[in-house]
Amino acid sequence: MRERARLPAWLKKGWPADVGVYRQTSAVISELGLNTICESGACPNRVECYAASHTTILLMGSKCTRRCPFCDVPFAPAGELDPLEPVKTAWALRRLGMKYVVLTSVTRDDLADGGSAHIAATVRRVREEVPGIRIEVLIPDFAGRMESVDEVLAAVPDVLSHNMETIPRLYRAVRPGASFEASLDILARARAAGAHPMVKSSLMLGLGEEEEEVLSVFDELASHGCEALCLGQYLQPPTSRLRVKEYLAPERFFYYRARAEERGIPWVEAGPFVRTSYRAASLLEKRNAR
Repeated sequence: MRERARLPAWLKKGWPADVGVYRQTSAVISELGLNTICESGACPNRVECYAASHTTILLMGSKCTRRCPFCDVPFAPAGELDPLEPVKTAWALRRLGMKYVVLTSVTRDDLADGGSAHIAATVRRVREEVPGIRIEVLIPDFAGRMESVDEVLAAVPDVLSHNMETIPRLYRAVRPGASFEASLDILARARAAGAHPMVKSSLMLGLGEEEEEVLSVFDELASHGCEALCLGQYLQPPTSRLRVKEYLAPERFFYYRARAEERGIPWVEAGPFVRTSYRAASLLEKRNAR
């Protein structure tokens, strides 16, 4: 197998100064038996986020029923849902003093509703246990079931995120089992919701996309109600055959951020390490300030 390209200097991170907070966050998550996408997805920002008392809870288990090659979460038959997961999640967030949380999940195609009731129950329990917390939900596509999207929206999250991940031409290779059009419909559904959550999405760059293809996705996102967008560098998981085609310099991300804003997406974070949940509170703060 051909070796992966050496990482450029701007994709190397050191440890934060406050490792004590990092260890405390990790200990609480472990003690309550929770999963995080930070750990399961081998996120490069994990240490930094934990040290800032921030984490992204991965609901409904640590195994996914889809095999997306860009993701490091293991593919395997999923187990039973933990009925205590909503309350354990709320306890963890309260103990850690979190003011903002991203709740995401594995894809559960084995469940009739894709797990939407479980996600909604977690949002509601966190609201009850942690007054004043801001909640972002990063949802799967629920196999195109809009009633599942509606169920999550009925729990009134502050932010509804659903990631497009890449351009239409690369969908078969990057998101097998998913539909570019169905994902756009989810964003439009969230924008039309009565509670008016901030509607957010994310793209990985460096997979071989052309500039015009990226700009076209910006247009589609804006026309479907996307208000916030994260642009980050794709990094190849150790077990994946989906290779990085290009490491974009930071200046290239700044360029794409400006183009996205010009095309009608008002709140954009862009940079090599940007992920949907990385410093996620900042986009909502900017929206609320306006």
